[in-house]
Amino acid sequence: MTSPAPASGLAIRASGMTKQYKEKLALDGVDLAVPRGTVHGLLGPNGAGKTTAVRILTTLTRLDSGEASVAGFDVRSQARQVRASIGLTGQQTAVDDLLTARQNLTMFGRLFRLDKGTAQRRADELLELFNLTEAAQRSPKKFSGGMRRRLDIAASMILAPQVLFLDEPTTGLDPAGRREVWQAVRDLADQGATVLLTTHYLDEADKLCDRISVIDHGQNFVEDSPAGLKRRIGDERLEVVVADPEALPRVAELIERVLGLEVATEEADGSLSVPVPDGVSALTSVAAEIRAQGIDVADIGLRRPTLDEAFLHLTHRADTPQEALR
Repeated sequence: MTSPAPASGLAIRASGMTKQYKEKLALDGVDLAVPRGTVHGLLGPNGAGKTTAVRILTTLTRLDSGEASVAGFDVRSQARQVRASIGLTGQQTAVDDLLTARQNLTMFGRLFRLDKGTAQRRADELLELFNLTEAAQRSPKKFSGGMRRRLDIAASMILAPQVLFLDEPTTGLDPAGRREVWQAVRDLADQGATVLLTTHYLDEADKLCDRISVIDHGQNFVEDSPAGLKRRIGDERLEVVVADPEALPRVAELIERVLGLEVATEEADGSLSVPVPDGVSALTSVAAEIRAQGIDVADIGLRRPTLDEAFLHLTHRADTPQEALR
């Protein structure tokens, strides 16, 4: 894992965040360090503490103990400055179906105390940024799910915040709508915005996030890049499916001889799988030998661990986060 950026380069910094609701300890010493200009994922099962962390960092919920700052401002003693520096998109859209897209954004600008002309200019800028210019005069009730969500994110960007919080922004969207929102988030990151993203979609985190913090039971599990999380559950695997199940032992012996590795076979489906440290080299060597031996295979290839597998491995609901990492 790479070292976190120095404090001066952090858009979000939290140390030992704790929050209790009656008998439930929602957060139990959570730490965060999010460098400026990055997309940081906050992942965990339902009830892990993700939304509580976002509410504290956006000043909607008061921290019980620990420290937290956003855009350089303390969330307790400088809450007003924090709110002036952030945008927040919750799980439910906040746009008004009685207004057009442009009117919605202008209204939000006026609510943020921009004068009428400035609010209208900012609305037009955001409509262009989020590829909604052609829909500016239409009501959001006629939008697709992805378009509606993009408009909602645009509304949170009225004051060009330094830090944008997105709490499960694509929940309920179809694949096309999710891709539209992904593109909008990428565009924001390319322009230097810092984004903290909570999501249940692992492919979303994999595609968008520079780094990911996995939490459960209100505690940190681990923080790493998506690729780093995948590496934690092992190397990529070479998989071979034979056309004739009776050839399986022969292929297993061949792979053991070529790679010097023990092979696990699955007789039921005529396949075998072996973890390999250098996947491309192993695939090339084994494929060449299989061809030389004239063995008929139905499929051969490399399979890399997915972020879904890493997530399930880390959050398999052990009694404590430490046990889940063993």
